Amino acid sequence: MKCIKIFIILILFLSSASQLYSQCAMCKAVVENDVAMAEGVNNGILYLMAIPYLLLIFIGYLVYNHYKKNKSNA
Repeated sequence: MKCIKIFIILILFLSSASQLYSQCAMCKAVVENDVAMAEGVNNGILYLMAIPYLLLIFIGYLVYNHYKKNKSNA
């Protein structure tokens, strides 16, 4: 039950971010004049940043299930 509450809080926290700017100085200088290109670069950076976190969540879920099964068998 506690895991479900933490998961729901995490989802609400992540979905509440209104607008994020994730550009380094060089990327910002390159795409400063083209708004569509800047949005594409921002989205790409955010997707690349999110993948390791999703992998960690997935691995944590697998470990949790493994310990849960071992505990119920004991």
